[in-house]
Amino acid sequence: MKTHALAIHGGAGTLVKGMMTPELETKYREDLKLALESAYNILKAGGSAVDAVEKAVIDLEDSPLFNAGKGSVFTATEAHEMDASIMDGKTLNAGAVTLIDSVKNPIRLARDIMDNSEHVFLAGEGAMEFAKLRQHVMESPDYFYDEFRHEQWLEIKDSDTFQLDHSVKKDSKFGTVGAVALDIEGNLAAATSTGGMTNKRYGRIGDSPIIGSGTYANNKTCAVSCTGNGEFFIRAVAAYDLACLIEHRGWTLEKAANAVIHERIKKINGEGGLIAVDRQGHIAMPFNTEGMYRASIDASGRQIIAIYK
Repeated sequence: MKTHALAIHGGAGTLVKGMMTPELETKYREDLKLALESAYNILKAGGSAVDAVEKAVIDLEDSPLFNAGKGSVFTATEAHEMDASIMDGKTLNAGAVTLIDSVKNPIRLARDIMDNSEHVFLAGEGAMEFAKLRQHVMESPDYFYDEFRHEQWLEIKDSDTFQLDHSVKKDSKFGTVGAVALDIEGNLAAATSTGGMTNKRYGRIGDSPIIGSGTYANNKTCAVSCTGNGEFFIRAVAAYDLACLIEHRGWTLEKAANAVIHERIKKINGEGGLIAVDRQGHIAMPFNTEGMYRASIDASGRQIIAIYK
């Protein structure tokens, strides 16, 4: 039986329910719903999983609420450095980009690298050269300016402190957006995008643009997009690890996803979450933090939009 399914996330971390206004919570849920439904319409019309995950991530990049694209955080130099990746589970083709600025939608650039270059991963000046050659939409620093993000940076600038996203605690803010999908042809895809860490230095790169760590898709197993403390997801090769547990141990998606987040990542003191979908259309969205912005929809049209546990 042909089926389809989609899940998205907007980051995991210390999301304390009492710290968010009802108005802001409503806005987060609205933006998650918009991204979910616009991507699901692609799947429902018979479109590809790759097109669906790209569309979902574009919508999340265009929202200032999430740490990707327009909502990207400020680096130590009061600039922006963005990362993104995408993978096609049918072909195992992938595209990734890191340390870029000005590009309105980094996930479009990652898709372009996958489809129209001989490479998988481009970085910095070279990635920007490719973006300009391919005529990607560029925006001025004003487009990426967000007062809340700037206040986050002002609190810790001129210090050695850096922070992730989505929390009141300086050291526990996680931010990334992502999407995973299964289309009616049985193909899987995953995509992830992030603005990195507030006040980050030294050209730091997290797991989001790294195939196998933050993003992975394989039609034999599942599609995965991760969010959290990237250093730990890189060390654990988390996204690929989940797929391996399914392929080589015969575990269900739910069992494998829970093991990665609640055991294997936690064992090395990592915090965060992931979204995943398998080739049967099962969805998993585990996290070991107080919350994770997340949403999913299956072939029956049943929606889940959630923030807290």
